[in-house]
Amino acid sequence: MTLRIVRLGTPRHTGEGTRIGTVRHPPRGVRKERFSADDWFDVWYPELSPSAELVSKAKEAKTEKEWNAFTRAFKAEMNEPSPRRALDLLAALSHHGHFSIGCYCEDESRCHRSVLRSLLAERDAAIA
Repeated sequence: MTLRIVRLGTPRHTGEGTRIGTVRHPPRGVRKERFSADDWFDVWYPELSPSAELVSKAKEAKTEKEWNAFTRAFKAEMNEPSPRRALDLLAALSHHGHFSIGCYCEDESRCHRSVLRSLLAERDAAIA
């Protein structure tokens, strides 16, 4: 059983399972009925996305220092009770089923999903 970290809107992996969109907003110009069929996501879960303020910070980060500041702030947001419990749940579920989480960003190393990957790894999630 595994959890995959993916780029939303890309073709699904064989056996990927349910795709969870951890983004602030659904994809623009895509009808709700097409989210799953077009490989965006099956379930929208914005609670695991950065706050609007942090999304702006991430987009503006040009240096490693600025990116690290975003990472620290996002980890602090994810340490709040509700997101922390959600991460615990996903880590536990990763040992019993196939599913994925993702975001739209092209470069995972400059995307909040890289932070989610590390937070889930800290919780011993089974990550593909």
